[in-house]
Amino acid sequence: MIVEERDYRIKVGKLTEFLSHYERDGLPVQEEHLGKILGHFVSEIGELNHIVTLWGYASLDDRLARRDAMAKDPRWQAYLSATVDLVDIQTTRLLRPTSISPIR
Repeated sequence: MIVEERDYRIKVGKLTEFLSHYERDGLPVQEEHLGKILGHFVSEIGELNHIVTLWGYASLDDRLARRDAMAKDPRWQAYLSATVDLVDIQTTRLLRPTSISPIR
């Protein structure tokens, strides 16, 4: 399994607006294409206004195929257009679980 960690720094004062758009318009499309979300978090201490999302894939090829299909979905394109001005910075990491990880 490959876990993708996506970290979004949302513009100050826009976190609630972003979450509203995401829950209503983004997540349903993502779960249709990517499968069930592993985790969704907001920062409480430290650098604020961050959202961290975890997705699981069988392999890098699986990830590529699923994300390519989602990128072609007009509903996803509409969601991106509605939220592009709310995101300050986005980073993505691909993680490989170790032998002691409860997520494999």
